[in-house]
Amino acid sequence: MTQKFDVVVIGAGPGGYVAAIKAAQLGLKTACIEKYQDNEGKIALGGTCLNVGCIPSKALLDSSWKYHEAKVGFSIHGIEAKGVSIDVPAMVARKSNIVKNLTGGVSTLFKANGVTLLEGHGKLLAGKQVEVTALDGTTQVVQAENVIIASGSKPIDIPPAPVNHDTIVDSTGALEFQSVPKTLGVIGAGVIGLELGSVWARLGADVTVIEAQDKFLPAADDQIAKEALKTFTKQGLKIRLGARLTASDVKKKQVTVSFTDAEGEQQMTFDKLIVAVGRRPVTTDLLATDSGVDLDERGFIYVDDQCATSVPGVYAVGDVVRGAMLAHKASEEGVMVAERIAGHKAQMNYDLIPSVIYTHPEIAWVGKTEQQLKGEGVAVNVGTFPFAASGRAMAANDTGGMVKVIADAATDRVLGVHVIGPSAAELVQQGAIGMEFGTSAEDLGMMVFSHPTLSEALHEAALAVNGHAIHVVNRKKR
Repeated sequence: MTQKFDVVVIGAGPGGYVAAIKAAQLGLKTACIEKYQDNEGKIALGGTCLNVGCIPSKALLDSSWKYHEAKVGFSIHGIEAKGVSIDVPAMVARKSNIVKNLTGGVSTLFKANGVTLLEGHGKLLAGKQVEVTALDGTTQVVQAENVIIASGSKPIDIPPAPVNHDTIVDSTGALEFQSVPKTLGVIGAGVIGLELGSVWARLGADVTVIEAQDKFLPAADDQIAKEALKTFTKQGLKIRLGARLTASDVKKKQVTVSFTDAEGEQQMTFDKLIVAVGRRPVTTDLLATDSGVDLDERGFIYVDDQCATSVPGVYAVGDVVRGAMLAHKASEEGVMVAERIAGHKAQMNYDLIPSVIYTHPEIAWVGKTEQQLKGEGVAVNVGTFPFAASGRAMAANDTGGMVKVIADAATDRVLGVHVIGPSAAELVQQGAIGMEFGTSAEDLGMMVFSHPTLSEALHEAALAVNGHAIHVVNRKKR
């Protein structure tokens, strides 16, 4: 007998599992299909984010930073640490334990909320039927009133550097190194490349980042990107811009890469090479030819602003659709779709999705950059405040970077908040909250911020927009 559900979700990543839980909370009979297996061969929920993305990378970033601090950063505090060493397998094991706890937590939430887990590969058929192929090869078909596709993404492969899961790895493999490579190459200076490069550089690897684009962090505000490039270079990351990879050759447990840059043909040899040039949507064997769901020219599932596909009752969220590949974007889309299925008038503000790079210092932003606004002909006022003038940052010996607030010159409404420095992700979120309610720079400047905090840097930057900063010399408006 065919099982019937109000909602069937394909994929249990941050878009899928959140959508399934929300749908169940709203009283809808819900099933979620997942096929990903952990190293023990068990189904693991949470998708790329929990298993091989956001969470494990942050665990390694935090561990590597603590090691770096213990080795070179404690002396200024009067703390003498001798013989500091790193046990890489223990660090990786800690990361894996965190992942296991979180993925197990999703399973518990499914049970608590009454979500039915269907283990296997999901494929959308015609008429909102979904075929589930179990791990043993057996199949069943379930009927859905509504389907939410949340199949996620996977690393992009490039012909000049095919991943062999040993010398040449993707972002997943870079989380599993059991020792620190003496030399490490990273293809791609995006979020993943910079974060993973930072992990292993802190632990002692000689890291070179090879980036095809001439501009560093083009999605970030120019002023923030320039500060970041200067900081990472000072930390020892060798960043080669305008360098296009042409070939790789693996010999004797090393890989030699060939690339072209402004100086012509170049070659470098590394112990390990991480390919981090981006991700692509997972649509392999996902849609039957008569499912009716359309893909766009880039291979993403076509959806409207409410994540509805070309088939009534079928939705898609997260990395498999247009927009930034961010876990929080996927989760909120999942909530929005579940609520719309339940009859609520939910929507998302795609203009205020924060972006974060968890290097040290962190880099984060929300809203538009100064160059975007000027390109659109919008007159703006800009205020900045350096962490070098923050008492709290000084106390923590973490004074690199700045907060930048951009406001409309005519209305004073805040249009962008950009941060490089300590706790950038948290400070930008404060800006996002204000921007959601249409805050002005004056509004932020009139609020009382506790002292001493890093948040005061946001306060001062907002004051500086209109030349009212107290703890930094005000610049004339541009």
